[in-house]
Amino acid sequence: MSKKDKKNIDKEQVETSQAETVEIEEQVTEEQTKEEKLEAELKQEKDKFLRLFAEFENYKRRTSKERIELFSTASEDVMKTLLPVLDDFERALTHIEEDKEAEELRKGVLLIYQKLIKTLEQKGLKAMEVNKGDAFNADNHEAITQIPAPSDDLKGKIIDIVEKGYLLGEKVIRFPKVVIGQ
Repeated sequence: MSKKDKKNIDKEQVETSQAETVEIEEQVTEEQTKEEKLEAELKQEKDKFLRLFAEFENYKRRTSKERIELFSTASEDVMKTLLPVLDDFERALTHIEEDKEAEELRKGVLLIYQKLIKTLEQKGLKAMEVNKGDAFNADNHEAITQIPAPSDDLKGKIIDIVEKGYLLGEKVIRFPKVVIGQ
């Protein structure tokens, strides 16, 4: 073999090895891009999963809160229809107390009234505490009229309570109706 042939063979081997190196580098680059694509897809799917999981947790919390609220106020309509009955009992007791001859009747009406109140309280009904002389608050009271205040210290304050207010749990189902001083 001549030197020229040897050089050509060496040149061919170098070119072949360079071509193989380039081909291997391309394969490595191709595999790296595939791996990067797969990693990006995996990251995207993990992100979707985490968002979906968080959304589901929020949904569970929201529905359980709504369910608890529903149970606590499920009897709201029934309670609202019974409030006039309570008012009637209170008016009856007020008038019976004036009549001394109806003592036995007063005891019976009072017993029934107390039993009804106790039953409704067990179901979450509470009377709102409002007293004469309290400051009027439009968020908690319903003013039905204003009258001239008998004294300066009663201006803007509650002078009379016309109708009691009631809460069912923490929700106001009827605001107290009051007369305020002007």
